[in-house]
Amino acid sequence: MNEIIYSGKKNGMAVLLLTMVAYLASIGVTVLGGMLIEAGAVALGVVALVIGIIWLCIGWFPFCGLKVIKPQEALVLTLFGKYVGTIKEEGFYYVNPFCSAVNPAAATKLSQSGLDTGAANKSTNITVNGVSVAEAASRKISLKAM
Repeated sequence: MNEIIYSGKKNGMAVLLLTMVAYLASIGVTVLGGMLIEAGAVALGVVALVIGIIWLCIGWFPFCGLKVIKPQEALVLTLFGKYVGTIKEEGFYYVNPFCSAVNPAAATKLSQSGLDTGAANKSTNITVNGVSVAEAASRKISLKAM
């Protein structure tokens, strides 16, 4: 397998700002739809209300594609199990929201640092939303250790 360096732009901030503006606009459209229904323009008000509520329900999805890469870190991206690329340059990226981050060295006995991780595994495991904190931290690859 050949390594593919992800060549996407660092457009995470633009996507973040556009999504936030769209959320604010959907709140305004929802309120406007309610006001139009109250004023008697039922058809237009219902359309505005439905559009606003739909965006409020699914508008969180673009946030799933925002990735922050610190200096001396890398992120391996897979899309439904197929290797997509590696982000090696630091920055704030927007990638396909269906892409997941994978650390191929996390499952090995010595992880990626060459140190015995037995002491770390004996500590209590904290879970947040069904994902352990240790597992979430191990998705990024430290280039310092390599």
